[in-house]
Amino acid sequence: MKILETQRLILRPWQESDAKSLYEYAKDPDVGYPAGWPAHTSVENSRQIIRDVLSAAETYAVCLKDGKPIGSVGLKLKGHTDMTDREDECELGYWIGKPFWGQGLIPEASRELLRHAFEELGMRAVWCGYYEGNEKSRRVQQKLGFVYQYTTHDLKVTLLNEKRTGHTSLLTKERWEQFKE
Repeated sequence: MKILETQRLILRPWQESDAKSLYEYAKDPDVGYPAGWPAHTSVENSRQIIRDVLSAAETYAVCLKDGKPIGSVGLKLKGHTDMTDREDECELGYWIGKPFWGQGLIPEASRELLRHAFEELGMRAVWCGYYEGNEKSRRVQQKLGFVYQYTTHDLKVTLLNEKRTGHTSLLTKERWEQFKE
């Protein structure tokens, strides 16, 4: 997997040695809960999540230029998302540690990952969703040019053993071409 770079960030594969930094931000319930996952419980728990989840293809640690991970951004490809079963479509997901909220870092990281998806991976569309009440995620999607498609009620949030309302948006390659800066 390659390393991607923006003006302020490096997007690189997660490493087990990132577990302490991951835990520092992912232990905060304000970070994971809105996205549908429980707060991390220990550095070892974070290390296991790096092995089991964050090591997936096209999942990147969002790092400041010093190399320290402060969040994650990734593309779920065919077979790993329930939003599409097409080879040329995928799903975008992201989160960032609370101290970095409101600085435009996730839109910046996501723009680079969308460029990678459309220009290098040959995607024709990228899906993205957020749960009811997660206004930060909704705003990120708006900034990136995603267009609302549909709402699903009683959506299973398996990791939290609950049901929520989810909103799904889409960004086509054509719209991305028009919307990119």
